[in-house]
Amino acid sequence: MFNETIDNEQIQIILNDILEVYGYDFLEYSHASIKRRITRLFSLDKFVSFAEFRYTIKNDKQYFKRFLEEITVNVTEMFRDPSFYRALRNDVLPTLGTYPFIRIWVAGCSTGEEAFSLAIVLKELNLLHKSLIYATDINPAVLEKAKKGLFSLNHLKQYSENYLQAEGTNDFSNYYIANYSLAKFDQALTSKMIFSTHNLVSDHSFNEFQLIMCRNVLIYFDKDLQHKVFNLFDNSIEKLGYLALGSKESLDFWPKIKDYKRVKTEKIWRKL
Repeated sequence: MFNETIDNEQIQIILNDILEVYGYDFLEYSHASIKRRITRLFSLDKFVSFAEFRYTIKNDKQYFKRFLEEITVNVTEMFRDPSFYRALRNDVLPTLGTYPFIRIWVAGCSTGEEAFSLAIVLKELNLLHKSLIYATDINPAVLEKAKKGLFSLNHLKQYSENYLQAEGTNDFSNYYIANYSLAKFDQALTSKMIFSTHNLVSDHSFNEFQLIMCRNVLIYFDKDLQHKVFNLFDNSIEKLGYLALGSKESLDFWPKIKDYKRVKTEKIWRKL
């Protein structure tokens, strides 16, 4: 019979191991959230003891890949929160369209649905040709999926409905070819994307952007870590650039909020 639970001290030991062995820093993630996911994995994979679980994480690189996939949250969909994409289409991207070139960072891009949604909106505004989307995530496995531009046909009905609500101007099916159970998205969209690993907790700014999107990632971070990430974004956004967060996230308690102005009702702010 295996243990059902792992205590707080053991969670701490695992997180320290991961930082030491692999360089991933999860120490400031929301404790309740990360504990729940680690405990679930321990149970799911039927480890006999904590010692065995710890040893496997530290020494088995393949297992660590699985661990990383399970504890980093990869819940996403195309055109999620359609009103957000309407705001991008009507209030943000036309302004950026006056620039000679648009650099966008989709941070915590997971399997790529948001990056593809954004590329579609840029294409419809005739801005994709002069844009570059940097899509990053801590998890290399999800980036491999994202690069392929392949999504399950089961999800396409929902994505298509979201797209219509987001004021898409085309027939959504024009953007992909159905192949058995998968939809392969247009290569013209992927050609304007650069996928790479980036750890929001420990990595530095790597460019200057006119728009940074980081949606539904920071809800898993504690306040101090959120503020650290906001400072990273602040160092990466050009003056008059935009920062877009998820519906449950906010800049409100961040000390530098006075340097930003909220764009209408969505969680989008412009740097003053």
